Amino acid sequence: METEIKEVAPSMIDYIHLHKTTGWNGKGLFTYNQLYTAICNSWYCISIYHESSLIGYGRIVSDGIYQTFICDVMVHPTYQRLGIGSQIIELLLKKCEAENIKWVQLFSAKGKQNFYKIHGFSERDSDAPGMSIFL
Repeated sequence: METEIKEVAPSMIDYIHLHKTTGWNGKGLFTYNQLYTAICNSWYCISIYHESSLIGYGRIVSDGIYQTFICDVMVHPTYQRLGIGSQIIELLLKKCEAENIKWVQLFSAKGKQNFYKIHGFSERDSDAPGMSIFL
């Protein structure tokens, strides 16, 4: 399968179409305008297209030095298990390596931990767990 990779955020229409396939905004916490503004404020993005349709996306939020967070890795369900997600992760990590960023973090969707483990990620130690608060 031939794909086109772009190092920019997709159009809002393409992003909304792909995002709706994930079910991630099921509680309606954010509008699509808010979500699109968020991705446009990213440090780095990867958009993957097949026949002009956005089929994969991932982004990095970072200070460009040491705090780096991979977000919103998504692949259209029709294209899952074809290596698109792995390609996104590899390209995001390649960008970090090129910028000499050593520590890359992410949150995994439920049931996706093993996907990230095969790319070298590991869970935090139980004596140093990550924490969050939702306001």
